[in-house]
Amino acid sequence: MSSELFSARTADHYVSTMTQGIDVLARRLAAVDTPTSGRTPAEVEPLVRGVDLDAPLLDVGSALEELERVYLDDAVWFHDPGYAAHLNCPVVVPALLAELFVSSVNSSLDTWDQSGGATFVERHLVDWTAERLGLGPDADGVFTSGGTQSNLQALLMARGQTFLTGDVDPGETFAAALSRFRIFASDESHFSVRKSATLLGLGQGAVTTVPTDERRRLDPEALDVSLGNARAQGLVPMAVVATAGTTDFGVVDPLREIADVCRRHGVWLHVDGAYGGGLITSLRYRHLLDGIEHADSVTVDYHKTFFQPVSASAVLVRHADTLRHVTYHADYLNPRAANLPNQVDKSLQTTRRFDALKLWLTLRVMGADQVGEHLDATLDLARAAHAMLDADPELEVAAEPVLSTLVLRYRPQGVSEALADDVNPRIRTALARSGRFMVAGTVADGRRWLKLTLLNPETTSADVARILDAVRDKGRELLDDLHAYEEAGR
Repeated sequence: MSSELFSARTADHYVSTMTQGIDVLARRLAAVDTPTSGRTPAEVEPLVRGVDLDAPLLDVGSALEELERVYLDDAVWFHDPGYAAHLNCPVVVPALLAELFVSSVNSSLDTWDQSGGATFVERHLVDWTAERLGLGPDADGVFTSGGTQSNLQALLMARGQTFLTGDVDPGETFAAALSRFRIFASDESHFSVRKSATLLGLGQGAVTTVPTDERRRLDPEALDVSLGNARAQGLVPMAVVATAGTTDFGVVDPLREIADVCRRHGVWLHVDGAYGGGLITSLRYRHLLDGIEHADSVTVDYHKTFFQPVSASAVLVRHADTLRHVTYHADYLNPRAANLPNQVDKSLQTTRRFDALKLWLTLRVMGADQVGEHLDATLDLARAAHAMLDADPELEVAAEPVLSTLVLRYRPQGVSEALADDVNPRIRTALARSGRFMVAGTVADGRRWLKLTLLNPETTSADVARILDAVRDKGRELLDDLHAYEEAGR
């Protein structure tokens, strides 16, 4: 039996196998005309469950045919203009080229003796990101699996730093201090803030919700009051989490004003820029991040607004020494006496993919300006879509876009809030079932809305108009059905 291991001996087999896979993928891409099949979990699961994993096919061609049935037939294609649901982006080709090397060479970015030059590629990209954020010459960071992990690590570092330098009594135990630690964030912040509080031993109740202004931004004056009240009650403000691009509305909090409040109170400021961090490449919207340079830590997701494949994120810190709060030494791996650039010293993870190479090749082939042009195109599209919605008597839009999300609903004149709450989730389900369009859903101010997330720079205003037409047409159809049902019941 021939070896399937990747090596010099199997180079020809490797090329043949990759070529077959690329041929299948290229053929499927050429045939994509909807973002999804529209099939339900009950229809898809039996196709996968029916595969006997103990009976290998022993043939690449047969395995690829099976892969089409169990995966590609029901994959969701984010590059299709009918997709406007979640924060998923189409990916740029240089990053896919990098994936070939990332997976084939299989470097692990935990220690120098497993990564070689990859260590310095990642470090250089961290420095590049920190410089564009304006964090200063002492900044550092590390790549992570995503925004949730980046936020967790940032808050873990804030917890450690607060225990060392905050309002903690001498001799107070770590556990006792934790019971008084509080995190401050708006109700528009990502759920990972509360999840992190639980994982860090604080509990979700340790997250204090700060009021927002009329634009759904964290209110600096309300934050000032909340921090003062906490201290007056003997609590210890551990961190403030501001958001640069909320998930639903794409809101960017007033970062400069929030930073001023945090500085006065001596509180760690973390900016969750998982969505909006890509603005560091923007040619026209970079100003939306003004003030982020004053943060103590920042989350950036490259697999959102840098058009990179999942996963690629980073957590950046203003002061490199704060990374020590995640450092652990193991004699077999990174002994304390080692004088080597071991990235595991900075990371919550041990084994870790060389995801930084994707961004590296993207910047080396395309350049940051072209990435920024792609991002700017999505923000421009959101503004054009808002103009369509604002002029449509049957569709209601919740707010003007800041980044590239729009919250809307079908609600023509005379339709009550309750009826709109009933109809709009049905519209979303029906569109997905058709396979032609995918939109997201959310709850805002207690009401059910639809959401467009526009992260495809090749999507046009005409494409968005077709999505809105489908929302409107399906809404009319559902209302007619409901009215007919009511008439039949009388």
